[in-house]
Amino acid sequence: MARCSTSSRSTICSPTCTLYEASIRGQRTISNVSAAATTPVLDDAPSFRQFTRWQRFLLWLIEWAGFLVIRIIGSTLRIAVSWEEGSPGSLQARPFVYSFWHTCMIPAMYLWRGLQIRVMSSDSFDGEYTGRIMQRFGFVKVRGSSSRFAVRALLGMRRALEQGWIAAFTLDGPRGPRFVVKPGPVSLAASTSVPMVVFHIALTDAWVLNTWDKLMIPKPFSRGLMRVSRCIPVPAKADEGQKQKSLEELQAALDRVREFAEANAHKAGRAEFPMG
Repeated sequence: MARCSTSSRSTICSPTCTLYEASIRGQRTISNVSAAATTPVLDDAPSFRQFTRWQRFLLWLIEWAGFLVIRIIGSTLRIAVSWEEGSPGSLQARPFVYSFWHTCMIPAMYLWRGLQIRVMSSDSFDGEYTGRIMQRFGFVKVRGSSSRFAVRALLGMRRALEQGWIAAFTLDGPRGPRFVVKPGPVSLAASTSVPMVVFHIALTDAWVLNTWDKLMIPKPFSRGLMRVSRCIPVPAKADEGQKQKSLEELQAALDRVREFAEANAHKAGRAEFPMG
């Protein structure tokens, strides 16, 4: 059962992850920062040079159009947050390895804005404009993807976790298959001893694109529910059997929070899921 809920920008009181509480005590709260203050991405110039002049113009156009649309719509959203027992209990608690499905990327981008969360971004055209929009919301790009430069990206994510930041993955991105996890977060958690956490955001009213991920674009003034899982520890230096077990637990957690959020999104704003 959820212990408490709140609006999208409030700090929430809830049980912390007892297995990890001692090591992150004193790192619970950070200040929101502007997108302009985010750490610059490495190797950005070589990536930019691979695009034609027309593609560079399109990147600029999509970046600003996407940012403005999400910013305007996001300001009208009302999203309640529901925490499983043993979850982080605050959007600002760190470090953690977060995972979520690609379909709820847009509401997640707005809800988690300004926290300098490290996200993996590919060098493809789609990955470039998505990463740029996320930077406008205060995220920090780490170059790489599940298919290209994965080792470089995981090393960058590892450094971020060791520095106390949050690392986040859209686990079925960038090309699917939909709702099927990839092993990156498990490897990262095993190498850093940082727990995994997953979440899903369901909306009462959204446009759903006819794409592989069924990307949701929230309609103005829609309500939603974000369900956050309990912490999922991965043993340090886990062997292949332990990693496979953790991967199965990660899949089960993502399925569980998605089902919960979708079943209860219409209750957002009621007594059991107050907006704060």
